[in-house]
Amino acid sequence: MTDIKAKAKEIRKLIFKTIYNAGGGHLPTCLSMTDIMTVLYYEVMKIDPKDPKAPDRDRFILSKGHGGVALYAILADKGFFDIEHLATHGKKGTILGGHPDMHKVPGIEASTGALGHGLPFGVGIALAGKKDAASYRTFVLLGDGECQEGSIWEAALFAAHAKLDNLTVIVDHNKLQAMDKLDEIVSLGSFTEKWKAFGWAVEEVDGHDIDALRVVFKRLPLEKERPNCIIAHTVKGKGISFMENVPIWHYRQPGTREMELACDELGLKLLEGGGK
Repeated sequence: MTDIKAKAKEIRKLIFKTIYNAGGGHLPTCLSMTDIMTVLYYEVMKIDPKDPKAPDRDRFILSKGHGGVALYAILADKGFFDIEHLATHGKKGTILGGHPDMHKVPGIEASTGALGHGLPFGVGIALAGKKDAASYRTFVLLGDGECQEGSIWEAALFAAHAKLDNLTVIVDHNKLQAMDKLDEIVSLGSFTEKWKAFGWAVEEVDGHDIDALRVVFKRLPLEKERPNCIIAHTVKGKGISFMENVPIWHYRQPGTREMELACDELGLKLLEGGGK
């Protein structure tokens, strides 16, 4: 069995190098969801890089599309496209844009980045699966700041109404958004109870605990005829100490001394020559 903890460290390195070479990107948001996505892609989902459009494949939608580099790193490592493409991110003519594009990148199920749209899209896919009696499952990764969008809750209502137990939402609950803490902008209040009130089966988990993530994913569906919501408590910027839980790093690039520290903490040789 693949050592998932070691794999997650490798993916963090790929993310960091890709964003640094591009000259910018949403590094902390990628790092907060790395462990979640690594468990999903290497242990949970039924996917085949050689046949990315297989009818019975599980579907994954990264609704918080600004974290697309995390998805690119995993898809490249899994063999959906040549890993050398990661070096083109942020460059003219690349297939790897700032947000994922389903028409350019193998393995991308939905073009995302306009927050609030991924879950409605995923609900439609899950509903089609139910109507077709298909075996595939649909997974949607949301940002917690994204859950301030009304379209999320409209989709949540319908998913419960349609009894979509083949649908799983994972919320990357790092408690930060672009400019500040969630509670300083629009508080989500009793977040778990909100999802339950909308008719979902809900489980909370440490989003960086690989073993805990394995356990909760193996339990799916959490309840028959209810859509699943996994609220994963995470740390924005996980793995780079000076970025963790600090809002200013939402898009900022590290300076020289910060670069040395980040590379040291990630187990990388010092990178040079980053930028477009």
